Formats: sequence, structure tokens, C-alpha cells
Amino acid sequence: LLAGKPAQQNIRVTIPGLVTAYYTGVPDIASPGQRVAFGTSCHRGSSFTNSFKENHISAITQAICFTAKNKKLTGHYFPALVPMRFQSLLLTWM
Repeated sequence: LLAGKPAQQNIRVTIPGLVTAYYTGVPDIASPGQRVAFGTSCHRGSSFTNSFKENHISAITQAICFTAKNKKLTGHYFPALVPMRFQSLLLTWM
């Protein structure tokens, strides 16, 4: 119920802290909470919990490239142009 309203002080994060969290720590693939996970808005995660790092972006990019190669797809891929309700279906094919 916070849409369109300023975030309450207790849920705000500091940008320097977020950037530091992004570049430090390594996700543990044995921990389900730190693996790539998709929801209604694509990948869900936080750098504070090691569930959104460069490793995740690389894994998602690699999965898209492998899928395109295996399906012999060519050309540009614009995920922002795929309606959200179809993105999860598209990603399950990977």
C-alpha cells in the first residue's frame, strides 16, 4: 500500500550501503534464497542478502544467450518489450 507514497524511514536504504553490498560478498548457490528467482517483475533479490549481484545478472544474460542459440533465434532481444505476463513463460523455456 505504499505505491505513490514516500517510503517510511524504517524501510529506506542508503545508496552507498547498497552499492557496497552489491560489490562485496558472493552468492552461495547452495542457499535457495541466494539463487536467481523470478517473480511477476522478473528477478527478485537484494544485494543486502546476496540475492542480487553481478553473478545473477551474468547468469540471466548467459541463460538468455544459450536459449537464443539453442532455438536458433537471431536479432535483438528487448525484454522490456515483452509483456510482463509472458516474461515468466519465456524464462521457463531456458
